[in-house]
Amino acid sequence: MNAVEIEEAISNLAEQQFDPDEFPYAFLLAFGNKDTTIKRLRTGASNKSDVGGVLQTNNIHIVVCAAGEVTKTLASLKASPATTKAKAKFVLATDGIDLEAEDLATGETVACAYRNFPDHFGFFLPLAGISTVKQIRESSFDIKATGRLNRLYVELLKDNPEWGTADRRHDMNHFMARLIFCFFAEDTDIFTKTGLFTATIEQMSGRDSGNTHEVIGEIFRAMNTKTQDRVAAGVARWANVFPYVNGGLFSGSTDVPLFSKIARSYLLHIGSLDWQKINPDIFGSMIQAVADDEERGALGMHYTSVPNILKVLNPLFLDDLRVKLEEAGNNPRKLLNLRNRMARIRVFDPACGSGNFLVIAYKEMRAIEAEINKRRDEADRRTDIPLTNFRGIELRDFPAEIARLALIIAEYQCDVLYRGQREALQDFLPLDAMNWITCGNALRIDWLSICPPTGTGVTMHGDDLFNTPLDQAEIDFENEGGETYICGNPPFKGTRKQKPHEKEDLERVFGGLTSKWKNVDYVGAWLMKAALYNDVCHAPFSFVATNSLCQGQQVPITWDLLLKRGFRIRFAHTSFTWSNLAANKAGVTVVVTGVDRETSGARWIYTGENRREVANINPYLTEHNISVVPAARKPIFSKVAMDYGVYYSKSAGLILESIEKDTLRQEGLPLRFVRRFLGSTEFINGKERFCLWIGDRELEEVSEYAGVRRRIESVRQDRLETDDKAVNKLAAKPHQFRERKGDESTKIFVPIVSSENRDYFPAGLADATVIPTNKAFFISNGPLWALSVISSKLHLSWIDTICGRLRTDYSYSNTLGWNTFPLPSLTEKNKEDLTRCAEDILLARETHFPATIADLYDPEKMPADLRAAHDRNDETLERIYIGRRFRNDTERLEKLFEMYTKMTKKGAA
Repeated sequence: MNAVEIEEAISNLAEQQFDPDEFPYAFLLAFGNKDTTIKRLRTGASNKSDVGGVLQTNNIHIVVCAAGEVTKTLASLKASPATTKAKAKFVLATDGIDLEAEDLATGETVACAYRNFPDHFGFFLPLAGISTVKQIRESSFDIKATGRLNRLYVELLKDNPEWGTADRRHDMNHFMARLIFCFFAEDTDIFTKTGLFTATIEQMSGRDSGNTHEVIGEIFRAMNTKTQDRVAAGVARWANVFPYVNGGLFSGSTDVPLFSKIARSYLLHIGSLDWQKINPDIFGSMIQAVADDEERGALGMHYTSVPNILKVLNPLFLDDLRVKLEEAGNNPRKLLNLRNRMARIRVFDPACGSGNFLVIAYKEMRAIEAEINKRRDEADRRTDIPLTNFRGIELRDFPAEIARLALIIAEYQCDVLYRGQREALQDFLPLDAMNWITCGNALRIDWLSICPPTGTGVTMHGDDLFNTPLDQAEIDFENEGGETYICGNPPFKGTRKQKPHEKEDLERVFGGLTSKWKNVDYVGAWLMKAALYNDVCHAPFSFVATNSLCQGQQVPITWDLLLKRGFRIRFAHTSFTWSNLAANKAGVTVVVTGVDRETSGARWIYTGENRREVANINPYLTEHNISVVPAARKPIFSKVAMDYGVYYSKSAGLILESIEKDTLRQEGLPLRFVRRFLGSTEFINGKERFCLWIGDRELEEVSEYAGVRRRIESVRQDRLETDDKAVNKLAAKPHQFRERKGDESTKIFVPIVSSENRDYFPAGLADATVIPTNKAFFISNGPLWALSVISSKLHLSWIDTICGRLRTDYSYSNTLGWNTFPLPSLTEKNKEDLTRCAEDILLARETHFPATIADLYDPEKMPADLRAAHDRNDETLERIYIGRRFRNDTERLEKLFEMYTKMTKKGAA
């Protein structure tokens, strides 16, 4: 269940007559528990409560108590031994009148009337495996409103299918934006009477809903007609109470989709919500899923926390404004200069979605401006910060509509907060007719047409804000002497997940700059476009990007181009999870980089909550003096080659599980035709998997076995049925994988992926019975000293920085990790010492057989003798480099980068 579905379920529960016996089970059902789980709790099979309640292990302990006993009962739940033993996260007590609950991990509590507990549903979302952020816990309104609007949207499309077609989808989205404005306006005194819009529809439309669309259309027409023109326009007298809004929100067609009884009921229900509680930076993100069929399954999940957004905006420019505010103190002239400066700052998000970066930037700047006005005794002053300074590009029209609306609402709320309700209302209507959000493909639009160089006006006029063509910016505003900052959270798509039109976008951006544009992460195109924009005007930029952009092959492509154009990283947040409000803490591992062409000034690296000033930040987001490390097809510093394992796509018939292997053996198949088939997972976790390994000359012999014949034939069919012509050709040899390699008598086995929690990267030895899959690398007949190097902390620090990551786990690469690793010339004595260290590591592992690599390299459980063997290995190797142990990874990288730079320059010369 998503958050919207949960909110609806518990709202329904609170509206029903309270049933003390059923409440605990109904509550758990509302949070997505299965019927079988509830059945086991009912029978007592899994109910561990010791106080007559319902206790779900690792989740919650619930008790329905006598009237007036809620607080006392909650205390007994906290003190219950069963609560502790079952590791319950929450305790909850209710008597049907009041309800109290506590999050046992954080100590946060909820105490409210029973009927109001759905208002706190965000507090309980972890019960459904959904991580939450503070803003959601504090207000359920945005998710509640999103859910109700979604139900209305779906119902209207069901009754008006033509409004869901490509030709009319924009009309439908525009209609929804109009509704949202009306709901907000009727609860915030923008309309003359609270609830005016909803009450008018309820009064003027029939219960059979037949004329609902006509009533709404007439209200829209009134709000698009100036008061003095309404008589001539024939506006209905009952609609005259609505103000003139302008701004294009209600201009153009006043067509409204037909309403069924259910749709009318949904609309009236939505109107009954308290829209004063809307939070535009949360609501806008969530509502964008309503109009997207693919995203509707994640409804209510599209929320990025304000602290994450501020990781971009604060170091980009907001921190500097706050510093200048402190420096100004109470000096009227300095405060005025700062206010004037802020009035000319433009914030440009070329992937703005529903506008949450722009909204947060606006609200933060208004807070600074309010403090300036307060210190200058001008608290009631109208803002000097125009919405036209917050510009965006968004591919889809509904989020673009919502971005405009979110900024309008944010402006009104800031006016109420800093100037008062009366002043806010006085200046709010009519809306301005300027359009500052552009709908289109940001990678195909000239950004200079959206944000021209300072001192240059763009004078394309639009009649209104919402109904003008959305493929151009319609602004008339000069930004003489002002600043521009580019920011945002562009879409993340790796090279293998990009669609043809996205590849075309990359070619448009990178085509004339590099031949490797096909290998660029999609988000990299926004960095390059920002860099090209900076060729015309100075505009520091900061984007959220997948951490892969600062690892592996992305660095020698995108960052190499930026560095050569004179750009440097001003600040960086190292890898962290950019989590949304999502089940199982879903999120992507990202970095934030701030970039400009300034050569001086402080530079900052943020790691978690820590910040440190550095002299340099390289594209790998460390402070070392290194530019890029391109992949190398062959080892640069040794002659020991590392190869990929066997590629096995369209070869399922050749791969065997243990039971399948045993079946073939029972048919008489000789053991020499079966090999262990190991990738990273099998090697690290001790899992068994096998494959058929058949030479051309052996095909006739194995064909005597029916099980083998069937498997070979299945591979042939699989390869013929694919559209890949290269794979079609492999159907001629269905008894073999694409490559025939890796069957040497000895080889060093290197997994591709290993947990970041391990202190060492676990490589090993394999014999002829093992065939490495392409989820691993191998060094054929590799010297043991090479295993010593691969297993060292020194090598780990290199691959941690240079190679890519799978989320946050290490992801090894032979072309980046091994082939580029700086290795000094090793004497025979060096090799003997390292060989002995590798042998000691292998022997230490053997003494703990049958423990798996995962067991042995668990940092909490690593055997002392194995740790000691690795420690000796590190000391031996590091003394070869600098004659002593390195103090830390920073020193290790300094040495490796220094060696790499010197050795590659020497090689080039």
